[in-house]
Amino acid sequence: MDAALIDKLSIIETVQNWAVWRDAGDWERFRTVWHDDGWMSATWFQGPAPAFIKVSREGFDKGVSILHFLGGTSVDLAGGRAIAQTKMTINQRAQVEGVWVDVVCTGRFYDFFEKRAGKWGIVRRQPIYEKDRMDVLDPSAALKLDAALLASFPEGYRHLAYLQSRIGFKIKPDMPGLKGEIVQALYARGAQWLSGEPAWDAPPVQSGI
Repeated sequence: MDAALIDKLSIIETVQNWAVWRDAGDWERFRTVWHDDGWMSATWFQGPAPAFIKVSREGFDKGVSILHFLGGTSVDLAGGRAIAQTKMTINQRAQVEGVWVDVVCTGRFYDFFEKRAGKWGIVRRQPIYEKDRMDVLDPSAALKLDAALLASFPEGYRHLAYLQSRIGFKIKPDMPGLKGEIVQALYARGAQWLSGEPAWDAPPVQSGI
């Protein structure tokens, strides 16, 4: 089999393992998809992979319901580096304003990969948030959102951010969406990564709940 194809399949498998193992609470295997200096960015958390695993496990044990579903993956290879983009949805269930809801956010995982000692691993994961919606579980329930709070969040993850803020998370206000300067800057960092340059000067400040 062609070496490039083998590399791409390994990367795609790692992306799939991330979702399956994280959502199943298989934390020891979940650690293996990251390199030691891996970095996770999300609406509610930005920081080192070990810290992300820790807070994800704590939330899982407390009943925080976040699930991921994956679509197709596109991989750009450049020697021992790669950028993988994977269509995905983030699904979260919680009570909002006293009513149980599901939020579905559609977007892409934008992953910086590197091959070290023969193993492909994630160096940095940055989701791109394209659009979302909020659905009431009980069709007879009346849900009234704070319009000003909802409008304060970016369009691509507005309802997800609303739910997460209501259950105590601090939300990052400038995550990349489908269009705009922020996502274009992410693409530029991806191109730098593939060219062999550092994709960022230093990790951003860690944040979370």
